Amino acid sequence: MLFNSFEFIFVFLPVVFLLFFLFNKFKLHLATKIWLFITSLFFYGFWNPSYLPIILFSILFNRFISIIIVKASTPKKSKAYLTFGVVCNVLLLGYYKYYDFFVTNINTVFKTDYTLLHLLLPLGISFFTFQQIGYLVDTYRGETKQYSFLDYALFVTFFPQLIAGPIVHHQELMPQFHSLKKRFFNFHNIALGFFIFSVGLFKKVMIADSLAKWANKGFLNFDSLTTIDSWITSLSYTFQLYFDFSGYSDMAIGIALLFNIVLPINFNSPYKARNIQDFWRRWHITLSRFLTQYIYIPLGGSRKGNARTYVNIMIIFLVSGFWHGAGWTFIIWGALHGIASVICRFWGKLPVTLPKLLSWFITFQFINATWVFFRAPDVATAMSILKTMFNIPAWFHQPVQAFKEKMVLFGNIDVAWDTIWLVIGCFLLVVVTKNSHQLKDKFKPHFLTVLFVCALLLYSLVNITNISEFLYFNF
Repeated sequence: MLFNSFEFIFVFLPVVFLLFFLFNKFKLHLATKIWLFITSLFFYGFWNPSYLPIILFSILFNRFISIIIVKASTPKKSKAYLTFGVVCNVLLLGYYKYYDFFVTNINTVFKTDYTLLHLLLPLGISFFTFQQIGYLVDTYRGETKQYSFLDYALFVTFFPQLIAGPIVHHQELMPQFHSLKKRFFNFHNIALGFFIFSVGLFKKVMIADSLAKWANKGFLNFDSLTTIDSWITSLSYTFQLYFDFSGYSDMAIGIALLFNIVLPINFNSPYKARNIQDFWRRWHITLSRFLTQYIYIPLGGSRKGNARTYVNIMIIFLVSGFWHGAGWTFIIWGALHGIASVICRFWGKLPVTLPKLLSWFITFQFINATWVFFRAPDVATAMSILKTMFNIPAWFHQPVQAFKEKMVLFGNIDVAWDTIWLVIGCFLLVVVTKNSHQLKDKFKPHFLTVLFVCALLLYSLVNITNISEFLYFNF
């Protein structure tokens, strides 16, 4: 089920919301948790019921491993159970997400003919696998409490964050299920939740989906792009991805607030970053936190000298790239961000400081260029688009008076300018204006706010014609 669908907005969410507070009103708190768990499973299985056994097995397995880690008679056995649990989680993720990738490369290198399985990737498996790995590690460290099975299952399946995050830490979510004040109707949280949800829905329906047609058309017809076309294509995807994923995160935060649950932010104006390290402190914040806490720091972080630090940085970015998708394009994307982060860290040790505007410009252009690998179906497509983008001589052969004739992809000057103005508008939104997190912090319910929310919701709902899934569903 999608947040941006009529069945979710007008049927699923109202029913879950009303019965949630009805159970709480009669102090049926256990029934409330069971209700959330069951409806979360329904939400997950609505897209494809065959996913349900996979997530249920994952929950049961990880819960069992967490118990035997605690009950292990020696630290050595506890560590062995943790290792076994983490390896099994990685193998489960690897089987569904990376089996065909490895087999394809083996067939290519060794001229073999192993059969591809063409497995259907279970929704959210990358997210709930990482979330549970984090829980196992924290259990081994003695940082978890003796939560009930229902609390643990709800921690994994809570539907606002189940499919595409944020990757929630157990200390952020599970205690909220026990908080008494979370069980009562909170008008402020409901108003704030609708506000953030409406902003996220507008981002997805009106901005991301509008940009998608230009990005998709450009990557589909990559071999016929001009330099101008290729820049419009890359920038369209750069902003599509931002508004799609940040829109999902806003909607998740807003929905959770309706139930008095606070989820962590996942975006903090990442395109305002002035270096790549700053970007990763702002983009997909919960993933960066997971990689730092559970991979970078255990590897030694920055405590074992510069060379080891640079190696650790490259490792977490390669993991990040591979986590996002089974393809060489994602590995290259991760490697490029790793190299940029190493350069950024090394540059920080030099007595040289770039002007803020220049450092921002370099960072944004790097991010925009590397997103081409993130979106392209293969390396050849990515290289073709990048080559066209940075074909500097072409700029001198495309004077303003010939602009119309050079808009091969977009057909005519009117369509081209519509797209260009949309990209410019997106640029101003993400670089100049306040983000949704800042708006949330300063939110005050009054008449103008109600009008604003109603306008966003109505405008978005009227324009939901072809309901599209969120981009991160594919990762």
